[in-house]
Amino acid sequence: PVLDLAGHCGPTVGPCTIFNSDIKTCQDKGIKVLLSIGGGYGSYSLSSAEDAQNVANYLWNNFLGGNTGAGPLGDVVLDGIDFDIESGNPDHWDDLARALSAFNQGKKVYLAAAPQCPYPDASLNGALSTGLFNYVQVQFYNNPPCQYADNSANNLLNSWNQYWTTIQADQVLLGLPAAPE
Repeated sequence: PVLDLAGHCGPTVGPCTIFNSDIKTCQDKGIKVLLSIGGGYGSYSLSSAEDAQNVANYLWNNFLGGNTGAGPLGDVVLDGIDFDIESGNPDHWDDLARALSAFNQGKKVYLAAAPQCPYPDASLNGALSTGLFNYVQVQFYNNPPCQYADNSANNLLNSWNQYWTTIQADQVLLGLPAAPE
């Protein structure tokens, strides 16, 4: 796996401990802090179930309190992983969800996903079908057939009522942009 924190910290900038006190403050208040993987840019995929297990082991050991001691964020332990898979091969994200869920012994590992609103999501449908996600925040933007646009929620509501009410997750959340840009 490649760790890219967009220049905020890392091997070329310095240790990634600058947010540790903020993370711990949030967690002390019951706010879950998750690491988001994927995103709208870049190229990423999982080549096999074994690759998914290797990524799960890396995430567990470096961010979720596994067996390697301090990870890239220092001694802070995150609460889970957010799947923001927007491109690439859709295969094996379900394997990653299963592998991460297998670590749910003693410490809960929260899983979240941020699928695009067209249903089924081209990248995350297999993973979402596992029913293992605690939170699913549907991105109701950047997709005209189902997004909130022009001060109208009609497309969003049609998509929500037709598809997203059936998703298996503890909580399904509505994702909207904070600004029109």
